Amino acid sequence: MDPAEKVAAALRASVLPSVIARGGEIRVLGVENGTAILEMTGSPGAALPLRARIEALIRRAVPEVAGVRMVGPGAEPPAADPAGDLENLVRGVLDRDINPVIAAHRGHASLVAVEQGWVRLRLEGGCQGCSLAEVTLRQGIEPLLRARVPGFLGLADVTDHQAGRAPFYSAAKR
Repeated sequence: MDPAEKVAAALRASVLPSVIARGGEIRVLGVENGTAILEMTGSPGAALPLRARIEALIRRAVPEVAGVRMVGPGAEPPAADPAGDLENLVRGVLDRDINPVIAAHRGHASLVAVEQGWVRLRLEGGCQGCSLAEVTLRQGIEPLLRARVPGFLGLADVTDHQAGRAPFYSAAKR
């Protein structure tokens, strides 16, 4: 069994049912240079909060895999940019890993500023005013930035959620 098949089997046996129950799907695109590349579709809140658990599971089940990269639908994972500054690294994670996933809920995360390791984000579209925006930030975006951006210290939400015109999950839907 090749590494990608081992990763798929590990996901099916453990976390995939939880992801599907939350409205998401994970597909193994392949394993390249020790990194499992997983395509996430459906609800961004289905898999992003489980990222650390998924990565630990895969590392334990498939020793030849040292890391995990989650991408949105149809994304080609770009090569890493180790020489980039903090702002470019954050922008890359947003463009490559976050925005394609939250676009499923008509959402978008915009980088406002990076100051001394602190990232200020504004949520837009379906994320602005969404009752689950804090979950997306704290259990989805922040852990990804922490894992992928050396020098990242923390995340501040500067969104005016009261001005949201079409939140994906309004408070009334909860």
